[in-house]
Amino acid sequence: MATSAPVSAATWLKDPSKKYLPFASVNLPDRTWPDKRITKAPRWASSDLRDGNQALVNPMTLAQKKRVFDLLLKCGFKEIEAGFPSASETEFQWIRSLIEQNQTPDDVWLQVLTPARGELIKRTFEGVRDAKNVILHMYNAAAPVFRDQVFGNTQQQTIDLAVKHVKIVREQVDAAIARGDRTNWQFEYSPEAFSQTEPDFAVRLCDAVQEAWFAGRDKANERPIIFNLPATVEVATPNNYADQIEYFCRNIKDRQHIVVSLHTHNDRGTGVAASELGLMAGADRVEGCLFGNGERTGNVDLVTLALNMYTQGVSPELDFSNLEECIEVITACSDIPVHPRAPWAGELVFTAFSGSHQDAIKKGFGHRQKDASQPWSIPYLPIDPADIGMTYEAVIRVNSQSGKGGVAYLVQRSLGLDLPKKMQPAFYQVVQAISERTAKEITGDDIEKAFRATYYYGPEHNGQFTLVDYSFATGADGKKTFTGTIDVNGEHKHIKGDGNGPVSALLDALNDAWPVGGSKQHHLSVKEYSEHALGAGSDVRAASYVQLVDTTTGRAVWGVSSSTDVTEASLKAVLSAASNAAVDAERRYSEIEDAVIGGRV
Repeated sequence: MATSAPVSAATWLKDPSKKYLPFASVNLPDRTWPDKRITKAPRWASSDLRDGNQALVNPMTLAQKKRVFDLLLKCGFKEIEAGFPSASETEFQWIRSLIEQNQTPDDVWLQVLTPARGELIKRTFEGVRDAKNVILHMYNAAAPVFRDQVFGNTQQQTIDLAVKHVKIVREQVDAAIARGDRTNWQFEYSPEAFSQTEPDFAVRLCDAVQEAWFAGRDKANERPIIFNLPATVEVATPNNYADQIEYFCRNIKDRQHIVVSLHTHNDRGTGVAASELGLMAGADRVEGCLFGNGERTGNVDLVTLALNMYTQGVSPELDFSNLEECIEVITACSDIPVHPRAPWAGELVFTAFSGSHQDAIKKGFGHRQKDASQPWSIPYLPIDPADIGMTYEAVIRVNSQSGKGGVAYLVQRSLGLDLPKKMQPAFYQVVQAISERTAKEITGDDIEKAFRATYYYGPEHNGQFTLVDYSFATGADGKKTFTGTIDVNGEHKHIKGDGNGPVSALLDALNDAWPVGGSKQHHLSVKEYSEHALGAGSDVRAASYVQLVDTTTGRAVWGVSSSTDVTEASLKAVLSAASNAAVDAERRYSEIEDAVIGGRV
């Protein structure tokens, strides 16, 4: 039997000052950033495809990179650091594919990274040839820990190295312009490990870079140079980084001709705070990754940073209205899950397990319904979940994970239905309510009865709306027209609607005809839809699940149906959910409990 290797003894020190030095503060007694506020969005630059990708155990494939690139465009990014074309042939071809296949919109800048090495700079220019808009991002290490230990350079040698290669970049740009290339160019320079660099030296270094870049040119007719000031390793509290940024902004020459960019990492867990304080200190731009992917503990989380602004009434000029899509794409392409407690995006962030929290949230929503024009202010919810694609029902979930999983298992065993993950908490709430009312064990039979009653599942459980007949026609534009008859509490109602598919066409018909069977107006839209096969062979049926959101109230409801016909199953699932939407939530709970408990009696 193999034995495990011995574990090295920990070297934990009772007095860590013998080994570690505190960070050096910036001499800035008249700092102004503590009194500032973030009042507008910065320029955003996503580094998901470069910094984020290089930190993955399994770097993204070209198809995955394209999927992330398209997501970034959808979210509204105008500057995307797409790669490191001199690093490998794969990276080179990826950049070439974006250019040759015309994948980059005219208003988007393609950013590429290169170290201060002549041959790699030239290879980078080969990679971006014929691109529309390019940010050429060059870096070399400036901090003493790198100058002394890695490169053996003095401060002046570090400056000379940067200036030499800035001139090479300028020569390459001039050559491209001379041969008639129509590329728009911006130059970005990073004094790598800025946060560990002496503030006065960082300014001298960047002044020299600026002088070399603009040499012999009228700065007023040139695009500003971007100075990216990275906390490559986060080694101090975020207020110290803000001091460094304000010191730089005060002392750099010709501040009006430069863009100060932030690139914070999260080694101390304060990457977001450092970027926020850096913006207050005068920075103009932020580089980072969605959900904080990046080396070690990651880059700054752009989703958190943007939504923090949003909740303060500042438009981030990015669109995270479909945050679940962002989570799905980044998770699938990076193999890194979003932590359940990650700010704004975590699965449990809007979940109230505590009964007192749930009660406060419910009362908060009730209070808001009296006057929805007032600024948002709900207990425990600093943002309206609906703004980022969530709903009120997503906020209230039960506490027992095993409980909802067990209920879903019993439903699958008795009815063959594989409930979608997001549907499971909703149905478990029903089961829990019945359990609390009876104070007795809920059996498998009770759960099946509750399910059938909740979703009008089966012929004996007819909801307010049932399908009588229907037909579809396809127009010249490819859209579907639903024409059909539904039974509304025993009365036939003829309805008609258009949509991109059967479900959307039926919903259009329902919304147009509402109120049907009642006086209250509703407007329903699809939040979730899934389906799977039931059985096999000649007995196979389709099971359909749909979650609808009533946009007039924010209430979300589920519907379920099965049929030998896939389209019919989906239509009946919509009517199942619509039947739930048509009845007040408290009344529905009462009806379901009576059906189950009454059946037991």
